Amino acid sequence: MIHVVRTMLVPRPMQDAVNYFADFAHAQDWDPATVSCVRLDGGPVEPGARWRNVSRFRGRTSALVYRLDTREADRLVFTGENASVRVTDELRFAPASGDVTRLTYRAAFGFKGIARLAAPFLRREVDRLADDVAAAVPRTTAP
Repeated sequence: MIHVVRTMLVPRPMQDAVNYFADFAHAQDWDPATVSCVRLDGGPVEPGARWRNVSRFRGRTSALVYRLDTREADRLVFTGENASVRVTDELRFAPASGDVTRLTYRAAFGFKGIARLAAPFLRREVDRLADDVAAAVPRTTAP
């Protein structure tokens, strides 16, 4: 399993930031690896909501179905899965100053099957993806 943690500042008040990130379709704005992200169901964005996320990783695209598992005033947890990987994204929010929110992003990548053998070699690429997200979030999330 590969774990990454990044902290960044979001130029939005905390409640706005939580609402924005709760709709995982916005990943195509703030995650440079995301090619597309489409909601698979309707209704309110609450635990159980699902999205189909297509991302580019190591030059290849793959699709994961993400589910919102937890939605709290200061915390979101998503799980994305396909045949070769399970990703858990935890986003924690705290007021920083004024209308700025501190976001701590934690992701755990659990590779499945033969992909588990490659996990030690994927660490650098996963770190690069997390760095790209940390760089993109402050400039792409302004209201």
